[in-house]
Amino acid sequence: MKLDVIKLDGGKAGTVDLGDEIFGLEPRADILHRVVRWQRNKAQAGTHKVKTRSETSYSTKKIYRQKGTGGARHGDRNAPIFRKGGIYKGPTPRSHAHDLTKKFRQLGLKHALSAKMAAGELVVIDSAEAEGKTAALARQVRNLGWKRALVIDGAEVNENFARAARNIEGLDVLPSVGANVYDILKRDTLVLTKAGVEALEARLK
Repeated sequence: MKLDVIKLDGGKAGTVDLGDEIFGLEPRADILHRVVRWQRNKAQAGTHKVKTRSETSYSTKKIYRQKGTGGARHGDRNAPIFRKGGIYKGPTPRSHAHDLTKKFRQLGLKHALSAKMAAGELVVIDSAEAEGKTAALARQVRNLGWKRALVIDGAEVNENFARAARNIEGLDVLPSVGANVYDILKRDTLVLTKAGVEALEARLK
């Protein structure tokens, strides 16, 4: 399928052919959900920790005699039944990551790109280059109507463009190798450079 290519100043820069096997799929929510869940679980720190009864700071002395008090039988104050005692079966540091095959992750990226294409939220620009001035780039972004946009460039991001985009709220820039389902779906507009399109097609074919 063909899509118009524009410049950052809004002018036309021809057209580009997008492969149907990457940008023309029928988006499936179940595939996107599985890949996003894999990404978020892998990123989860898993550093939460509680103290067990062997780690709390009370004495380990039996608090009163076993028989004759008329109360329940207890050992030390570290028991989980007492306030500030140890926690029973609480969270411990662990990894929340789970496996997902490489082919399935690639399929998820294809469906994310296809979802943006189907929703009319995919824009292709000639190149992502700037003079390094945030104000000038912010004006261009505002004129193009991008509010929450992700720009995916080729193998490397232009240094001046990245510097200019750094302080613009709602504008993020990634190289093609960093393209992922979660970041694509989170933004309202996906902006690909021509180099980014070529790199993604080479990566996903």
